[in-house]
Amino acid sequence: MRLGIDVSTYLEEKAAGAKYFDGNIEINPLSDFRKNNVDIVRLRVWNDPYSKDGKPYLGGTNDLKNVIKLIEETRDYGYKYMIDFHYSDFWADPGKQTLPKAWANLSFDELLVKVYEFTRDSLIELRKIDTPIEYIQIGNEITNGMMWPYGELTPSKEPNGERENYENFIKLLNAGIKGAREVVPSAKIIIHLERSFDYKVYEEVFSKLEEAKVDYDLVGMSYYPYWHGTFDQLFFNINNLKIKFNHNTMITELGFGFTLEDYIFNNNGQNGLKISKDTLEAQLEYEISPSGQAAFVEDLLRRSKENDIEGVVYWEPLWIPGDTICWSSKEGQEYIHEEGKPTRNEWCNQCLFDYAGKKLPAFNKFKL
Repeated sequence: MRLGIDVSTYLEEKAAGAKYFDGNIEINPLSDFRKNNVDIVRLRVWNDPYSKDGKPYLGGTNDLKNVIKLIEETRDYGYKYMIDFHYSDFWADPGKQTLPKAWANLSFDELLVKVYEFTRDSLIELRKIDTPIEYIQIGNEITNGMMWPYGELTPSKEPNGERENYENFIKLLNAGIKGAREVVPSAKIIIHLERSFDYKVYEEVFSKLEEAKVDYDLVGMSYYPYWHGTFDQLFFNINNLKIKFNHNTMITELGFGFTLEDYIFNNNGQNGLKISKDTLEAQLEYEISPSGQAAFVEDLLRRSKENDIEGVVYWEPLWIPGDTICWSSKEGQEYIHEEGKPTRNEWCNQCLFDYAGKKLPAFNKFKL
C-alpha cells in the first residue's frame, strides 16, 4: 500500500511564512512525511486560475507553472507524483464542474480536442523536468460528470432510471486518457468519484465505463466521514467494486478534524450544514479531537491494508491558517458562481498540524 499527501497549497503557505514544528523544534514537513514512508505527492492542475485582469484565484493557484514549482520544491525528497486534472480554471467537485474560460464557447468536438491536447501538452511539460509520474486523475470528483454542461450526468427521465449523458461523459474521459497514455504510458489512470458510501452510484458509473471499455486502472475515492458514511460502508463499496469490475481502489482524498473551533462546522463553516457539535459527533465513529483524529487515521490505514487497497492520500495536511491563506479570492468565487461565502481558510482544522503549525498525534499515525 502507498501513502500520499496533497500539498497543492504549499507554495502559498511558504509565501505566507508558514512554519511547522515537532514540539518546539521547527521541522521540514516534507522530510518528516518521507520518514513515515509517505512517497506520493498529489497535485491538482487548473487550466487558468486567474481573472481576466490577472488576479489569482488562490487556493493554490495551481496552473501548470505553479505545479512545476511545487514539483521542484518536493522532488528532491524522493516523492513520486499523482497529477489531478480538474479540467477547470478552479475547483471542480460534485456541485460544480465549470468549463475553463478559454473553452466556454467551443463545440463539443472542439472540446474533445482541447481536453486531449491540454492533457498531453501538460504532461509533456512535466516530463521535460523529469517528473516521476505514477498516477494520473482524469477529472476530480466526477460523480456527476465533468465539464458541464457537455459532460454532466443528468437525472433520468424515468423513475429510478440511470442518469443520462454517459456518451458525452465517456468521450471526454477517453480524450483525457488518450493524452495521458501517449505521454506517460506507465502511469496508472484513476477515475475519481466522491460519495464513497454509495455503492449504487459507483456500480452505475463503472458499469457504464466497463460497457464502453474505458481504459482506466484504478477507482479513486474521496472519504470524509462527515459526508461519506462509516468505515463499513466505505469498505463494502471498495470490495464490491473489486468483485464486480476487477479494479482496485485508491482513497485519493482523506481528511478528519482535530477540533471544531472556528474554521469548520459552524455558521461560517465550509460544509454549510450549520449543524451542532453534538449532532455532528453523534453521527461519527470518532471524536473530533487530536486523539480522535489520530485514532481515525490509524484505524483507516489498518483497514485499508487489510482490504489490500492501492493507497491512501491525505488531503492538504499542511494547509494551516495564515493572513493571506484562503480557499478562494473574490475573483475565484465569481468564476465558480459562489460569491458571498467567507474566503478564509476553512480547512485548517483537518490538517495534520494544529493552528500554530505543531505536529498533531495523527501525523505519527499516518505512516507505513
